[in-house]
Amino acid sequence: MRIVPLDQTFTRWDELLALILSAFAAMNGRIDPPSSALKLTTASLAEKAGTEIGHVAIDGEKLVGCLFLRPEADCLYVGKLAVLPEVQGKGLGKRLLTTAEETAAALGLAALRLETRIELTDNHAVFAAWGFSRTAEKAHPGFARTTFIEMRKVLAS
Repeated sequence: MRIVPLDQTFTRWDELLALILSAFAAMNGRIDPPSSALKLTTASLAEKAGTEIGHVAIDGEKLVGCLFLRPEADCLYVGKLAVLPEVQGKGLGKRLLTTAEETAAALGLAALRLETRIELTDNHAVFAAWGFSRTAEKAHPGFARTTFIEMRKVLAS
């Protein structure tokens, strides 16, 4: 299995969209508001790859994971971390986050930041096991209750 950056030669947007939707499908009906992944299109993914730092994990010829990274003032935001359900629990998510850590170091950023829905307590535990700490509770526009948490991982210097 290899992890490769998304670049201008990447053309497998349909497969990448299917991967993200499959990885996020277990959230459907569990989180409110619904995942922004449901609004993605092949065109918006291609645009996202042009403005963010994307990586895909490939096993043989099959896309099995991805993540998108966005540099911020003091950290690297990790978004759309997705692993196909049949590959989850085998260390690929952690490998993708290692790619994020390497990218942050190359950019001179000392931390990773991500957001996860309040209902997804299993994800909170996984991210905590990977060195992330809860730093904030926030709400989507129009919601009076907490809908997601922010987590950060300070990287070794």
